[in-house]
Amino acid sequence: MRLLAAILTLCAALVAVPAAAAARAYVLIGDGGPVARVVTAAATCPVLRVDGRDVAMAVRFAAATVPQRPTASTPERSKPSAFPVTVCEARLPLETRRASVGGVALPLPKRVVRRIVVIGDTGCRIKAADNAAQACNDPVAFPFARIAARAAAEKPDLVVHVGDYLYRENPCPGDGHGNAHRDARGCAGSPWGYGWDAWDADFFTPAAPLLAAAPWAAVRGNHESCARAGQGWWRFLDGHVAVAATQTCDNPLEDQANDWSAPFAVGLGKGAQLVVLDLSIAPNKPLAADDWRAAAFEASYQALAGFAAQARFTIAADHQPILGFSANIGNGTTNLVGGNVGIQSVWGRHGVRQLPPGVSLLLSGHYHLWQQVGFAGDVPSQFITGFSGTLEDVVPLPDPLPTPASPAPGVTATSFASWVDGFGYMVLDRVSTSHWRATVHAADGRIVDRCRIDGTASRCTVARVPAEPTHP
Repeated sequence: MRLLAAILTLCAALVAVPAAAAARAYVLIGDGGPVARVVTAAATCPVLRVDGRDVAMAVRFAAATVPQRPTASTPERSKPSAFPVTVCEARLPLETRRASVGGVALPLPKRVVRRIVVIGDTGCRIKAADNAAQACNDPVAFPFARIAARAAAEKPDLVVHVGDYLYRENPCPGDGHGNAHRDARGCAGSPWGYGWDAWDADFFTPAAPLLAAAPWAAVRGNHESCARAGQGWWRFLDGHVAVAATQTCDNPLEDQANDWSAPFAVGLGKGAQLVVLDLSIAPNKPLAADDWRAAAFEASYQALAGFAAQARFTIAADHQPILGFSANIGNGTTNLVGGNVGIQSVWGRHGVRQLPPGVSLLLSGHYHLWQQVGFAGDVPSQFITGFSGTLEDVVPLPDPLPTPASPAPGVTATSFASWVDGFGYMVLDRVSTSHWRATVHAADGRIVDRCRIDGTASRCTVARVPAEPTHP
């Protein structure tokens, strides 16, 4: 009886531990290969177990509450970012066969990646400036947890997130912050701001099954700029190991140095690779020659070109769609808008294909929809997967596209598919090094479109996925 009582007491104590205190362990593929990262409420790092031996983890960031800094929101809708957690990391040797933290096994990279899950724009949008309050407490209105669970069941070898993880920037309307006149149903009591509680609610808790399923390649989104959730980005998801003491986004005087980082390559095996780019700070207007971003983006282009020269098939991943389309309604008509002009103003100087030779496929987010665009000539295909949780775009894209349709000077779209106002994820399956199959899945796992990728060319079965999707 005493033993039973002790067990029940221990179980009650475990249940009483708040979710924010639980450790989050995951594997990122970064600039030096795989890295194990842990977020823990403890002041010290746990021991990483690698192939039967103990490995000490280094502190990437100690727990801290950062003084309030200028943000994209007004001062009264901002607050200091509290990170009552320690972030730890350790590189994993490429030959690692087993790794665990606290007895929980970590997913390890495959030598040949055959299946990739691609998601993006996953957070729940609460933004006072846009008068937007997504129903974060409703799993239908905010389905990222369901999407992560379904995507984990696909048994991916790698997960690629194309950016924008945290959207709970401001208080839910009616939560006692001067908005009592507005309807607070659906997000009442939500954590907000840029600290750990918002990161945990918006990303780590719903993403848990997918973080456990496979290593991740994380792309930075514009929501992770220093004026927004950049503090959490550098702590939790940036793929560069052993960052400098100033790489925090804590000090606004250092934002320029912290709003861009160098690209890195993720090997996919057998001549294929993914290159992760940080172009999230790009504006949608041409950059002046003396703009610091022009030099940074040129450095990114040159690095991408160097990586692409070393592989037979290169997938580039950045948040801003360089070769995609969005739409808006003006004067009662639908207006088609091309890709990011800021990046194009730098990369377009190298040729109409925008991306360096050897890059065959571009993965992006930012637009809250799914999209595929193929082009005439040797221009990389563009896929957009910004449809995995945040409030969706609802303006339908034209079907067919107007002729000619060009998201960038000199390029002409020859194939196009889209899904607007639908949540889901995409799966890339390798056929060979330069031939892949893409399946587009709804939040419940249904396949709503199928695509072929052959080198730089791509084509899908369904040009416009209907709002009530059916199997193609």
